[in-house]
Amino acid sequence: MSANLEAKKVAVDEIKKLITDSKSVVLIDYRGITVEQDTALRKTLRENNIVYKVLKNSLFKKACEQLNISGLDEALNGTTAFAFGMEDETAAPRFIKNASKDYSVISIKAGVMNSKALSKGDVEKMAAIPAKEQLVAQLLYVLNAPVASLARAFKAIADKQG
Repeated sequence: MSANLEAKKVAVDEIKKLITDSKSVVLIDYRGITVEQDTALRKTLRENNIVYKVLKNSLFKKACEQLNISGLDEALNGTTAFAFGMEDETAAPRFIKNASKDYSVISIKAGVMNSKALSKGDVEKMAAIPAKEQLVAQLLYVLNAPVASLARAFKAIADKQG
């Protein structure tokens, strides 16, 4: 077997591992981004445990085929970078969506979550979901509100009678 073919098989295996280990993947069109912008984007993503890679479309497509993920053929044309969200399903879409506002040259092409291809619209909907910590805080506030109201009511009754 040729060394080139063997190297491609190793690369496909690494991509498969990235896909299976990540909570979500965002495919990004990065055409026109400057080196300075790319460096800043990579730093922000790395700080938020998002792996950002530029991979060959053909190798990513092969990895998806082996993982039975279909529906990304159109997105895997042209320049494509990949953001792998390792801890939170919404982190990669949210950070890429925000980055597309800062750097108008990048845009979301598609995504992958739970071994299923996502359209650009689906990824943008995921980006609108708040971070996990924010959702927990909102839930706790909602759960705490009735208890706090009841406590204030009891205190008002006690003050009135006392």
